[in-house]
Amino acid sequence: MTGDELTFLVLLIGSAGLDRLVRPRPETRRRGDAGPESRGMRAGWPGRSLAGMWLQAGIMTAVFGAFLALCGNAPVAAGLALALLALLVLVSNAKHAMLGEPLLFSDLALIGAIFRHPQFYLSAIRVWQRVVVALIAAVLLGVVSWLFVPALAEHLAGLALAAAGLAVLALSLRCDPFRNLAREPDAHADVRRHGFLPTLLLYWLRWRESDDPPPCPPPVRQSLAAGEPTPELLLVIQCESFADPVDLFADPALSLPGLASARADAWQWGGLEVSGFGAYTMRTEYGALFGRDEDALGFRRYDPFLTALGEASYALPARLAHSGWRSLFVHPHDMRFYGRDRIMPAGGFAELVGEDRFAPVEPGAGRYVTDAAVASQVLDLARDAAAGEPTFIYAVTIENHGPWTPSGDETLVQGYLRLVRRSDAMLATLIEQVSAMARPAMLVFFGDHRPSIPGATAPGGARHTPYVMIRLDAAGQVVRGENRRVDLTPAQLHHAVLDAVLR
Repeated sequence: MTGDELTFLVLLIGSAGLDRLVRPRPETRRRGDAGPESRGMRAGWPGRSLAGMWLQAGIMTAVFGAFLALCGNAPVAAGLALALLALLVLVSNAKHAMLGEPLLFSDLALIGAIFRHPQFYLSAIRVWQRVVVALIAAVLLGVVSWLFVPALAEHLAGLALAAAGLAVLALSLRCDPFRNLAREPDAHADVRRHGFLPTLLLYWLRWRESDDPPPCPPPVRQSLAAGEPTPELLLVIQCESFADPVDLFADPALSLPGLASARADAWQWGGLEVSGFGAYTMRTEYGALFGRDEDALGFRRYDPFLTALGEASYALPARLAHSGWRSLFVHPHDMRFYGRDRIMPAGGFAELVGEDRFAPVEPGAGRYVTDAAVASQVLDLARDAAAGEPTFIYAVTIENHGPWTPSGDETLVQGYLRLVRRSDAMLATLIEQVSAMARPAMLVFFGDHRPSIPGATAPGGARHTPYVMIRLDAAGQVVRGENRRVDLTPAQLHHAVLDAVLR
């Protein structure tokens, strides 16, 4: 065996070892358990399917070849390939610990956003992990420069090896059993069965295979109950990390007065069954705005904003436009984040109110625009709306975005509670001020996801957040109706809102 062949063998064994460190860990079989064979796959080592191991080898071959073409040194290329995999494993495990999900293909689409807004992402990686990554990157850069081999044959061999690895992957994925792998989205199960890199690849391919739905038909107006006001003002507030502290910490003393009062006056309220924990605002936002549930989305569910432009006719503003509604979108942040600057106008929003419409955050007031400032902007827009012109305002807050840095003797939990009480105060203010406008209105208020607070909250349990739907008549009086509790998904909330205003 030559030195290069031994290097390649070490690469494959090392990558298998790193793959075994990925969370969720591989399935382990006990005597009598049904293994992968019962699902049409043969078991491999260590606890992975043979198909997954084959894909892993093909991916690492292509990556090794690319690095060899770059540096011309086989041991360095193998080291770089393993270092890249180790970095992905580190990031995936940090994400899994914080949010309860492994790294997915859709996360890689946000690499540009990481550089524009690093505070949103690097908070999930501990300081020592960031230092280790930086040191490894610096060492690798120095090693590559030092050990670069100018021999053309080695670089050409790397290109050939990369092309061969990609060709084997392409041909394999056209054959059984590979075509039948990961046909339904279940990231935890597929990482356990097939491995980390194969799941990244397979999920990306399944996502690319998905098609846009047919155009959404115009909504059908519902019959109006006797004495029921038809809203001409609709406010929907998506509140960052808003959750009931009683649910989070099992302490009734932490009850939020604004939320309790809103539930008592609500036409409908309940738990919003969001799919993410600690993050994934866009999943909840998409569900509430576009009304398509995760079963319909398939592999698009992990970041539905990536394909939302092809589904614009399903957006709530586009559907309300058939009845003459004018829609505005409010978010005190960079509208390019998640592509909102393109998605929201395509979905029917006539105006975007972004960070340029808010005063800069004052020193000591926190990192983000306050909920009070968002409420003030929303109320001003509502007051400016022409009488008789149905107006829809959708606002996304940001003040309570983590991480929750302790202030003075304050703990992380106390920091979160301080901010969530500000959100609660915003809810109370909105109800009071909209009521004072004395016009038929509906206010919908909900949390986008629960907070991920190290040592206090963790993924794996309940994920629901509160929502309330408040209806007001032409005199500004609350219309309680049945004051019923109904637990909904974000997509179901979309349809509940649509049914309520199109009467």
